Amino acid sequence: MKIILLGAAAGGGFPQWNSNAAGCRRARSGDSRAKSRTQTSVAVSRDGERWFVLNASPDLRQQINDTPALHPRDGLRHTPIAGVVLTGGDVDVVAGLLTLRERQPFTLHASHRIHDVLDANPIFEVLARDVVTRSVEQLGVPFTLEPGLTARFFAVPGKVPLYLESGSEPPPIVVDDTTVGLEIVEGDKRMLFIPGCAAMPEDLRAQLVGVDIVFFDGTLWRDDEMVAAGLGGKTGQRMGHMSLSGPQGTIEAFRTVPVRRKVIIHMNNSNPVLLADSPERAEAEAAGWTIGEDGMEFML
Repeated sequence: MKIILLGAAAGGGFPQWNSNAAGCRRARSGDSRAKSRTQTSVAVSRDGERWFVLNASPDLRQQINDTPALHPRDGLRHTPIAGVVLTGGDVDVVAGLLTLRERQPFTLHASHRIHDVLDANPIFEVLARDVVTRSVEQLGVPFTLEPGLTARFFAVPGKVPLYLESGSEPPPIVVDDTTVGLEIVEGDKRMLFIPGCAAMPEDLRAQLVGVDIVFFDGTLWRDDEMVAAGLGGKTGQRMGHMSLSGPQGTIEAFRTVPVRRKVIIHMNNSNPVLLADSPERAEAEAAGWTIGEDGMEFML
């Protein structure tokens, strides 16, 4: 299995277009210790010829242009992208679908809940239904991406997308097909893609045991990170994300889970692990984590 990390940042990317915070200024200046990152997406292939994109980031056009494996190769119109798989309905997961609108055949895999979100917004009809196959996948039921490469959705704790929130109360954290993790299997090799996760229940911990590589939500270093920095009023939990640090954080949760390789993705521009010279980066790496960067390639 071939894997390319197309983008490793959370919504807004790094640097975020309207952020004048120190980390974003460093990234914008070209500081090699604060590498720019686009919004989270991963490409997976069995043979290096046909690729499946996991989450259609708003930066997808740039990511395709930056990734030779995804360039057209045959005739006047072509793409090696055979399918797109969505793990949620947030803007930074679905907006890139609009980039793929030029009547190019591919299969769009998502849960029933996320297909309903797309169906309710007529702008996504630019993905012509006589060209783009919309495949509804059930939680826990394996589906075939292509012969030899299978996938399976499983529920993880999360919340509805921000634009679907209603009322004045915070939306509840739910475990259903609103937010899902994705397992991809080729032979005896397994990868998990979990770009959004609000908690680590025991059933999720069991899903992780023995996996060859996991790409996991690293939105914030600490729960009140954005509040403390004066960047907003929401905590990580309010946004539906675990934090990396602390007794209930991701790093601690994974200490006793046997995973061969762990990669942090979906990092908010405020997260100090984005900075190669930060103590938080050193702590995460000492715990066995790889800090995701655009263009990283992995082979299973």
